[in-house]
Amino acid sequence: MNRLLFPIAMLAGMAAALPAHAAASAPVAADAACSTTIEGRPGKKFSLDHIDVPASCERFTVHLVHTGKKPREQAGHNWVLVAGAQLEGVIRDGLRAGAGADYLPPRDSRIIAATPMLGGGERASVSFPVARLQAGVPYAFFCSFPSHAMHMRGTLSLRPQP
Repeated sequence: MNRLLFPIAMLAGMAAALPAHAAASAPVAADAACSTTIEGRPGKKFSLDHIDVPASCERFTVHLVHTGKKPREQAGHNWVLVAGAQLEGVIRDGLRAGAGADYLPPRDSRIIAATPMLGGGERASVSFPVARLQAGVPYAFFCSFPSHAMHMRGTLSLRPQP
């Protein structure tokens, strides 16, 4: 039994060392209004082009489903959230970071949330604190796989409380 505790403790320590945007597979939000599912589809498309995040949510969770069949090395999809003004810079710096970093600059504070890069048929979730969003600020989400970001992008906004 002690043999199992050591590897689990090691895994927990490694997960804690990941950058904030790499934290995927977050628990599913209890309130359906505080989560959404988006598909990364063949043809470089997301199933949604806009997401409204209710200000009443403490955390918001995005569930990404890659509906294609190709492996991540050929046509991976991820979901990355940044302030709209940071979009092009994060894409440019991500291309320099390369495939080993999922085409995202490591430990980049401009990235609010990101799933890992997925291959066909895979799923991942990422959760982020809604407090990181500001009313009136335009946010953008995109897929960082090379040549996908031009087509696979959308907007996200904070919906004020009624």
